[in-house]
Amino acid sequence: MSQKPFDRNPDLGKLREEGYPVRIRGGLLVIEVPYVDAKGEVRLGRLISSLTLAGDVTQRPDTHVVQWDGDYPCDKDGKEIEALRHANAVVDLGNALTARFSFSCKPPEGYADYHAKMTTYAGVIAGPAAVVKPELKLRSYAAPEPEDDTVFNYTETASDRVGIGALTALLKNERVVFIGLGGTGAYAFDLVAKTPVAEIRAIDGDDFLTHNAFRTPGAASLDELRQVQKKVHYLAGIYSKMHRNIVPHPVALDRNNLHLLDGATFAFICMDAGEPKKLAVQKCEEMGIPFVDVGMGLELVDGSLGGILRVTASTPDIRAHVHGGRISFGSAGDENDLYATNIQVADLNALNAAMAVVKWKKIRGFYRDLEREHHSTYTTDGNMLLNGDRS
Repeated sequence: MSQKPFDRNPDLGKLREEGYPVRIRGGLLVIEVPYVDAKGEVRLGRLISSLTLAGDVTQRPDTHVVQWDGDYPCDKDGKEIEALRHANAVVDLGNALTARFSFSCKPPEGYADYHAKMTTYAGVIAGPAAVVKPELKLRSYAAPEPEDDTVFNYTETASDRVGIGALTALLKNERVVFIGLGGTGAYAFDLVAKTPVAEIRAIDGDDFLTHNAFRTPGAASLDELRQVQKKVHYLAGIYSKMHRNIVPHPVALDRNNLHLLDGATFAFICMDAGEPKKLAVQKCEEMGIPFVDVGMGLELVDGSLGGILRVTASTPDIRAHVHGGRISFGSAGDENDLYATNIQVADLNALNAAMAVVKWKKIRGFYRDLEREHHSTYTTDGNMLLNGDRS
């Protein structure tokens, strides 16, 4: 991570200037603090707080509660400091951090900034340690250790402030490839770009035109539409503001460029039926990686739209269903293809994309997956969701 939060924010900078061993891990602020344990011995624990940021600028702390990694801190006689007690629970915070306790020490007016919050807790916890071991130095004035690298241009605080950093970390080593960035592909791209995956590749040879703007996340300007950019370049330009490792490939996938999938760990196949889709599926299977294929077929009947959304997953554990009719490899527009009709509306594109991303996260352990379904359909009439092909 950039050192900018310490350079830009007086509260964080003051902690470091005063010699506190402070660092940032993901969206968490961490200080090492000496304390007295129940045996009267001085040990070192970690005081952990969520960070509320506007970009890289700290805001007033959103909570007065902190997490603690260590035994319960005691007074000089080994008696637990009850004034801090809040909850006892071992929590994996992600970012190689765990906590065993949470503490609550709230002044009437709350904490104005993170310097006030962290020094208050550090003083209460370390005070007895200074009595037991007078030569102890709470403030080390040591050079700060390097911060973790991140794929984001600013700190991702959403996961850590709600305690799911460990789950989010399950996605960090993913190299995700999108094959097709139509309506559904674009919305799935939006969701994945907000996760810490190591790389996002985008493969699509189409131009970004006016009709695309109405089924793509965000709002394109008239000037942007007049540029006639490739879809991959338009989306990469937007999401590179947040995620650093986005690689656009402005080409249609064919047998001559299948190498663009090499090294990927997961694929979202968001393209029409046809030979390129068959090649994409075969390539993923040869590489031994999971993938999700999406489909959407709508029809206009009696003045209203109706149809089916589909998400089909394939993993090394179960592949046969893909070739048993779950995915069509016929030519686009084939009258026998249930998903060939090309009516698309943004809300259903977004829903189809969300279903696909949820399935990816299930496969990677982020979401609970008891049924392990590999094929789901949603029918608009009746809100009917059906699952099948369980592994």
